[in-house]
Amino acid sequence: MKTMKTLLACLVLTGLMATVKAQVPKMKMTAPTPESITAPDKLETSIGTMKFFDGVPDEASVDLAYDYFDRSSAVQAFISCIPTMSMYAIREGQKAAGVTSSNKVIIFDNLLDSKSLFLTANTSTMYALGWLDLKKDGPTVVDLPPGMLGILDDMAFLYMTDLGVIGPDKGKGGKYLVLPPGYEGNVPEGYFVVKSNTYGVWLFMRGYLDKNLPKEQAVKKASDNIRNTLKVYPLAKKNNAPEMEFINGTGMEINAVLPNDYSFFEGLHAIIQEEPDSFLGPEKKGLLANIGIVKGQPLNPDARMKNILVDAAAIGNTIARAISFSPRNPGLYTYGKNSGWYQPIIGGSTVYMENGARVLDGRVFYHFGYICVSPAMSSKAVGKGSDYTMGMVDSEGQPLDGSKTYKLNLPANIPVKDFWALTMYDTQTRCQLQTDQQFPTLDTYTKGMKKNADGSIDVYFSPEPPEGMEGNWLQTIPGKAWFVALRVYGPLQTWMDQTWRPGEITLVD
Repeated sequence: MKTMKTLLACLVLTGLMATVKAQVPKMKMTAPTPESITAPDKLETSIGTMKFFDGVPDEASVDLAYDYFDRSSAVQAFISCIPTMSMYAIREGQKAAGVTSSNKVIIFDNLLDSKSLFLTANTSTMYALGWLDLKKDGPTVVDLPPGMLGILDDMAFLYMTDLGVIGPDKGKGGKYLVLPPGYEGNVPEGYFVVKSNTYGVWLFMRGYLDKNLPKEQAVKKASDNIRNTLKVYPLAKKNNAPEMEFINGTGMEINAVLPNDYSFFEGLHAIIQEEPDSFLGPEKKGLLANIGIVKGQPLNPDARMKNILVDAAAIGNTIARAISFSPRNPGLYTYGKNSGWYQPIIGGSTVYMENGARVLDGRVFYHFGYICVSPAMSSKAVGKGSDYTMGMVDSEGQPLDGSKTYKLNLPANIPVKDFWALTMYDTQTRCQLQTDQQFPTLDTYTKGMKKNADGSIDVYFSPEPPEGMEGNWLQTIPGKAWFVALRVYGPLQTWMDQTWRPGEITLVD
């Protein structure tokens, strides 16, 4: 009995000692510690179980934490640098097509067709595309033809200036002088002066077609205007400017779309080496440095970091496509969330700002699927410029299936001063859908289009045209999805106040 009592006493004492050992002794300066600022010995998270010794993570937890930190940095770098990488892709695509100096310009003499991969390009205006290399050439002159509508955007896809009708030349043409970053040299008179924050500058120009001419003649007139009058050259060579070289891009296979895989980060690294150290700002610079993209250093990730970058590109691609095809921001819906029509520019601003805050999903939405940045693109002026809306899903909110037949009703009196166009795009590339139709577009100029008795137009989307509706048909591809852009040039008041609006894209069979 005595032995049993002794044993029990020992067990109690041992338990007490264990309890005391597990607790931190109370010291003279000990004060209560809020649980909110501590870490428990074990913490369950979405990335795994974290273990700690008095707040210090063990080796496995450290590895999990750093993997997540690096992956999240890489994903944010991907998302935030989509604009820059889109510009990089444009430059590389144009370079492959022959734009290797400022005097070489791609012009789509017979309009831009579906062979070329440019994000949501239209088939209704005359495109001319160049590239300025201010590091190589220094100050560069763009001698613009009259009647143009163009933009200069820098390597971060930030707006620099409008050219032409809504630019300082007011459509009369004129000489623009583009200065490199930090330029402190002499600036001669007689130019519209534009300062750039980057060495790379995209020259984007459009010529509108004369609506008073047959389309073929209007296309040739717009092309001739550019070919006969556009000049681009380094200021230092103004007295001996190199002859312009125009490359006809119609029918060319040009890829100007940003990548969605590991090569995205390789492209970013290349840009960082070329451009001023500060052009992306400290926050993006820090994100890139955290994943091994640093100016003056090679991109040489180890196996762990390479896997993280590959994974981050896949996640970033998924996020961008989720925002593009299923946006949660109500500001991205043209007619409300019960409609399948989306608007590319949120908040009426191409800097994507609302209430002093950057609209991050709005920026992703635009730059993942669209190109060119100018305040004029978001301005709403009756009878001027252009506006558009994107038909992304059917009337039931479902993706548009290329194996099925759909119908879209465009009510009578489409509200345009100039013309309208409906163009079909590929959900994979966000470029014109490549079908048997060279130009996947129906517009004001389309021959053989039938109108209903009330003046409205029914448009059909299907692999084969409905009988008798060949002039109202856009071809789809079984196994592929698609979407459309409805553009109005010179939009009228009923478009602006939405008293006129397109019908929903409705599944027929």
